[in-house]
Amino acid sequence: MKYNKDDIVEGTVTGTTKYGIFVNLDEYYRGLIHISEISDDFVSDISNYVNIGETIKMRVLSSDDETYHVNLSIKNMDYRMEHNKPKILETGSGFGILKDNLDKWISGSMK
Repeated sequence: MKYNKDDIVEGTVTGTTKYGIFVNLDEYYRGLIHISEISDDFVSDISNYVNIGETIKMRVLSSDDETYHVNLSIKNMDYRMEHNKPKILETGSGFGILKDNLDKWISGSMK
């Protein structure tokens, strides 16, 4: 068996749905992190936890070598990789934000 229970593995997030996170572990193996294996808290929006294309660490719950499918978990672990870019936080909406910050942004980019 390539992936064993409780192994910590790395994979790339390839998609999210309302019920979980899809990841590629390698050339053959694909995995799912079910929504119940993301956090002990209520998960209302999976995109608050991962970004598509992000590389994360996960714990193997089970693996099937016939289907190349792995059940995974990020619950109770530091799953973010240090080299990943942080999510861009929204600053608000509307043209007021642009008007209030444009001069500051331009002067910052000129430095």
